[in-house]
Amino acid sequence: MNVKKFKTTKESEIVLTELMLPSYTNFSGKIHGGFILSLMDKTAFSAASKFSGKYCVTASVNRVDFLNPIEVGELVTLKAKVNYVGRSSMVVGMRVVSQNIQTGEEKHCNSSYFSMVAKDESGKSIQVPGLILSDQDDLRRFMRSIEHINNRKIRKSEFSKENFIPKNYRKQLENYNVKIDF
Repeated sequence: MNVKKFKTTKESEIVLTELMLPSYTNFSGKIHGGFILSLMDKTAFSAASKFSGKYCVTASVNRVDFLNPIEVGELVTLKAKVNYVGRSSMVVGMRVVSQNIQTGEEKHCNSSYFSMVAKDESGKSIQVPGLILSDQDDLRRFMRSIEHINNRKIRKSEFSKENFIPKNYRKQLENYNVKIDF
């Protein structure tokens, strides 16, 4: 008999801290967003793999807003954990904070949600453990993920080539800096 396994969100927690070096900068001297995205992907992979016990791949990344620039010499800490599980998928929530080592000042740089999928040795999706929700925050994060997944399905359907009806949007577009020429 195959007994389903469950794990807490705490069992997926990952904290990664890295010193920001000059080689990570963009042309304006701030830490390059692409470098931060790479760290975020590594952290999401780690949290999902820790939780599932399997190799995981990134399926999608929900919106990433860069709220504050990150400076050379700051410590960047990425905190992540699994917020939601499906059959083989997981949503990993992440928060990125930078800290000025000299002053101790911390800045929230961004938060994001990565959808990760567990894979077996042959590359096929594989079942992940169930998720134990231990407090109201766990429940809130789980429900937020369900809402996001449902909204993504609606958007995907509404704006699919087969379902999109341009005339339904003409009035709405009057307030935008756009000209429809068809």
